[in-house]
Amino acid sequence: MRALVQRVKTATVTVNGALWGQIGIGLVVFLGVSPTDTDEQALWLSQKISRLRAFDDETGKMQRDLSEVGGSLLVVSQFTLYAEVRRGRRPDFTKAAPSGYAEPLYNKFVTACRKWVPQVQTGAFGADMDVSLTNWGPVTLWIETP
Repeated sequence: MRALVQRVKTATVTVNGALWGQIGIGLVVFLGVSPTDTDEQALWLSQKISRLRAFDDETGKMQRDLSEVGGSLLVVSQFTLYAEVRRGRRPDFTKAAPSGYAEPLYNKFVTACRKWVPQVQTGAFGADMDVSLTNWGPVTLWIETP
């Protein structure tokens, strides 16, 4: 699994013009799933991100996690994180899991995050979404499962 994580002041996701998910201070997680990913990796990644110390303490060091700042998560499925672009000009998505395999792992990740973070919003899996966010810092982190 791959996650592109951005620390945000606010973020929203809309589907067909309707507000689907919205958070204030927190993390936006763009989540990609490969065909070799497992339930265990989804659980590992959910704990890693939920406990990630990505928020500054009073000294300006990233020492606080979501629970310490009262932050939220917005999780958005993002199969394009597995795009292959080394050859040609069109991205190849064969390294991304098919939706029938990816969606249950995405849901497992979201469910596991809810054990750690009280406020978890999502996008609509597989939908064409508009994501708007204010990246805070900016802080953007790339996390892959072992």
